[in-house]
Amino acid sequence: MTEFIAMTEPIDTQPGKPCPICARPSTQAMRPFCSKRCADIDLNRWLKGIYVLPSEETPEDEMPDMPPPSRNETPED
Repeated sequence: MTEFIAMTEPIDTQPGKPCPICARPSTQAMRPFCSKRCADIDLNRWLKGIYVLPSEETPEDEMPDMPPPSRNETPED
């Protein structure tokens, strides 16, 4: 019969990759973070807009002009 050993500490799978929030070693269960707390801090930063992804959007005044709608189009109700 096979015995399973309960682990009290998560295994550190990437010893060279520290948690991006607190710099402790990351854990397998919360990778790339070390804990749920650090994962929640990161999520909060995304939701508050602290982290942003660069984009190449053109301001509206530089966008090409759109042709006016044709006269036989009816507005949708």
